[in-house]
Amino acid sequence: MKFSVIIPVYNRPHEIRELLESLQNQSYSDFEVVIVEDGSYIKSEEIAASFSSDLEVRYFYQENSGQGFARNFGMKNASGDFFVILDSDVILPPNFLQVLSQEIPKRKLDAYGGPDAAKEEFTALQKAMDFAMTSFWTTGGIRGKLKDPSKYQARGFNMGVSREVFESTGGFLDPNRGEDIEWSIRIKKAGFKLELIEDAFVYHKRKNTLLSFTKQAFSFGRNRVNVSRFHPGAIKLVHLFPSLFLLFLFITLIGWHPLTIQLQQGLICLWAFLILVSASLQTKSLLTGFLALVCSVIQLSAYGKGLIYELVLKQFKG
Repeated sequence: MKFSVIIPVYNRPHEIRELLESLQNQSYSDFEVVIVEDGSYIKSEEIAASFSSDLEVRYFYQENSGQGFARNFGMKNASGDFFVILDSDVILPPNFLQVLSQEIPKRKLDAYGGPDAAKEEFTALQKAMDFAMTSFWTTGGIRGKLKDPSKYQARGFNMGVSREVFESTGGFLDPNRGEDIEWSIRIKKAGFKLELIEDAFVYHKRKNTLLSFTKQAFSFGRNRVNVSRFHPGAIKLVHLFPSLFLLFLFITLIGWHPLTIQLQQGLICLWAFLILVSASLQTKSLLTGFLALVCSVIQLSAYGKGLIYELVLKQFKG
């Protein structure tokens, strides 16, 4: 099986270098790398060329159209049997493609999604953001740990499809608004088999500040509603939890309904304690634990606010 690794990039040449270095170290060698420069003014062409002696690298430039359509362009120009789609800010473990080469045929998968993780040398804030995005106490573990892997909805930072899936479904329909979730749902509706491969994880080197992390979580909430425009029913109970958390937090802070305020405060404190202890033990750092608590509050509150905002906006749009 030949993989085509599809990487859209926008003004991030430093990131693409780290990703290409990790591709150099793969134990599995039958793959090409397709880089699609999506209208960048800080280009990665020279960096891509510097790896051409060790990797089969193909570089393309197109006018800015958004990451979803940049990925489509890459897949249209790829030569492999199976397309592995990655974000430019990830780093691969050495056995990443080897895991895929074994799991895809063994499980007869047409498509897959993989989780993300924090590398040991990442900063405390990067590890805290990773915890907030993947922890059971914040997202229920839906981004990487599911009892039923067939329920997974692949994310664009680490997903893959066969050539047949791409040609049959047409790829991404939206440039950058939950386009990966939408395609995952459409792939399954078309009868293809998409599952989580838990061992095919990537190290996600997020460059967020707390402000940009807040904006990102807000957009994720909005994106879920956008996906529901394509697929009614895409908003499940689990996606409403952040909005309920935000409402509960607001009611607790303003002291509404004094008969239950102590219970509300107790529940919030218990949740915060569980986050702090769990994150500190997982990362072996109390500092990261405190940052994880901050990021968890931000992630849930901003996502919940984004979902509510877009639902209200949806009503005005009709």
